[in-house]
Amino acid sequence: MIENLPLKSIEHGGLTIEGYSRAAVQTYWRIPELKVGFDLGGSPWSFMGTQTFFISHAHLDHMAALPAYVARRRMMKMEPPTIYVPAAVAESVQKMLRSWQKLDRGRMICQLVGAEPGMEYELSREHVVTTFATKHTVPSLGYVVWERRKKLKPEFQDLSGTEIRDLRMKGVEVSAEIRMPIVCYCGDTAPQGLDHCDAVFQSKILITELTFFRPEHRKEKIHKFGHTHLDDLIERADRFQNELVILGHFSTRYHEEQIRRAVEKRLPENLKKRAMLWL
Repeated sequence: MIENLPLKSIEHGGLTIEGYSRAAVQTYWRIPELKVGFDLGGSPWSFMGTQTFFISHAHLDHMAALPAYVARRRMMKMEPPTIYVPAAVAESVQKMLRSWQKLDRGRMICQLVGAEPGMEYELSREHVVTTFATKHTVPSLGYVVWERRKKLKPEFQDLSGTEIRDLRMKGVEVSAEIRMPIVCYCGDTAPQGLDHCDAVFQSKILITELTFFRPEHRKEKIHKFGHTHLDDLIERADRFQNELVILGHFSTRYHEEQIRRAVEKRLPENLKKRAMLWL
C-alpha cells in the first residue's frame, strides 16, 4: 500500500475511523464500513476506494484534493464518485473541476450534489445521511449517518408469527422504522453549529473540531471566524451522550503536548473519558 499522507486509524463499535486533521494544513476522514468519507483536504491513496464523500465546506485544507481524488478513480477505471457539497458552492466546485479537466486533459467525472441543511440522502438499505447547518466563514454543513432498522410495532408484539404473516399479506404495515445516529461529522464550526442538531450530542461517534484552547484567545473572535474553543466544549460537557468524541483540527500554533495537557487539565471527567485527541 502506498502511504503518501499522514493517516491515523482506530476502531470503535465495529466501525473504523481513518483520517488526519490539522487546521490550515489538511483534513480528511473516512469510515470504510459505511463506504463514506468526509472532506478531502488530502487524498491518501487508500481513500480512492471509497466512492462517496461529504464535503463540509470549500476551504482548501478541506477540499484541495478533490480533483486528484476524482482523477485517480477515473485513472483506475473505477465508477465516478458521488460528492456532496454545500449547495451555495456547487456551481463553483463544478467550474473548478472543469478548469482542472482543461489543465489535466483528463475528464473529471463525478456526480456532484449540492446539499442544503435539513436534507436526507440514502446510502443503503441500512443507512441514510442527513445534513445540518454549521457556522463558519463560508457556506458549511455538518453530516449525520443514521442506522435504520425495522421494528415490530408495539401493538403487534404479542402476536404469533403466523398472525403477523397474515397481517402483512393483507397489506398491514406491522413494522416501524427505528433510527439511531451512529456518526456525526461537524467539519469547522463555531459552537452554534453544534447546537443546531441534537444528533451532534447523541450519535455513537462524534467527529468535531477543537481548534483553540488557550484562555487568552478571545472566544468572540474565534466564534466570528467559525471555530470552537475548549471552553465551548466544557460549557456543553453534560450534553454529550456520545460513546466516542474525536477532537481534531487543532491550530498549528500548538505543540501536541500542549494540547494534551490542556485537555487533561480542563475537560470534565465525564467527557474526558470518552474523548480522543486526533494527534
